[in-house]
Amino acid sequence: MISKKVLVVGAGAAGLIAAGTAAENGAGVTLLEKNQRVGRKIMITGKGRCNLTNNCDVQTFINNVPVNGRFLYSAINRFTPSDTMSFFEGLGLELKTERGNRVFPLSDRAVDVVDALRDYVSDSGVKIVNDAAQALILENGEVIGVKGESRSYYADSVIICCGGKSYPLTGSTGDGYILAKQAGHTVTELKPSLVPLESSDPECKSMQGLALKNVSLKIIDKNSNKELYSDFGEMLFTHFGISGPMVLSASSHIRDIPPDTYTAVIDLKPALDSEQLDRRLQNEFRANSNKDVSNSFSKLLPKKIIIPVLKRWGVPFDKKCNAVTREERHRLCDILKGYTIPISGFRPIEEAIVTSGGVKTGEINPKTMESKLVSGLYFAGEVIDCDAYTGGFNLQIAWSTGRLAGENAALS
Repeated sequence: MISKKVLVVGAGAAGLIAAGTAAENGAGVTLLEKNQRVGRKIMITGKGRCNLTNNCDVQTFINNVPVNGRFLYSAINRFTPSDTMSFFEGLGLELKTERGNRVFPLSDRAVDVVDALRDYVSDSGVKIVNDAAQALILENGEVIGVKGESRSYYADSVIICCGGKSYPLTGSTGDGYILAKQAGHTVTELKPSLVPLESSDPECKSMQGLALKNVSLKIIDKNSNKELYSDFGEMLFTHFGISGPMVLSASSHIRDIPPDTYTAVIDLKPALDSEQLDRRLQNEFRANSNKDVSNSFSKLLPKKIIIPVLKRWGVPFDKKCNAVTREERHRLCDILKGYTIPISGFRPIEEAIVTSGGVKTGEINPKTMESKLVSGLYFAGEVIDCDAYTGGFNLQIAWSTGRLAGENAALS
């Protein structure tokens, strides 16, 4: 006998696991999704490979959630990264763990994650309906359903899993915030997180498309000389500034970008200390002694960054390598070990991987994910004001909160 009717709004990561969990716990579940296909945003995560969690312990997970991490203690302890891995492996999805404990499907195909979740909800008896939620149906301080575009849907519990405002082409257009506000909830300021960074440096455009691998990156507050972030890995120059995995991670460590405050400092040769790099330069200049300096960098640097480095160096392009002084060589070392890019702003929220901000956590019961304001209303995933660093942590938020909301919506 079906004990409760549960309506889940949004078939993303949180919505799919919430719907399947509620059905497993005996509820009759309808999953409302405005896209023709479920899991649209999952398809593009991890460059189409889907970094579905981080293989870490609970405390490490909390440490990687700078915005309202403590709110997630109950959810993450109820459904840990280890539980997430066991869950997907139980669905027949083989997994692997890569650098930084990032967990991916063995196939490197995000579509396999989506297919596993779609089969999971289908096998659990969830009814998927293609419709867009327009408004909550509220009565005497309780939610009793949702008004869709084509009809109204009635239920004992409603779980809002509409995602944030990032990547609107996947359906994340902020619908959940509208529904939450209708129920009297506070929605905190929405900002982009895990987003590319803009720069006023015109050389970024000239280096557009250049991917730097095995470099180190620091974000420095010029006013305090404080280091906000540092990492080693991969980044990319674009027409507007910088992007790539390290830059996206760095952005989540920055709350606001006042003018002339932050600088990205790139070590183009992190494997060499200054003395080793100086010896390398001496060897290069010796081997190219009668050549112009502008023609002596091909083994040292990628082609697109040679001219920008030469401009900063200030040595005439046609100066012969055998005429470079010790002081000039040392100045070049400093540039290569600390290539600076001024940061002028974030790219728009539509280009962010994650939305920072959302439904205020103080208005949600952390042990159940139920609204403290409206009985029977639950929240899960990115719509809540919690966001994490890159590395699978944000999807783990979706799995953990979705699991908790699904259980309580079905059983309470």
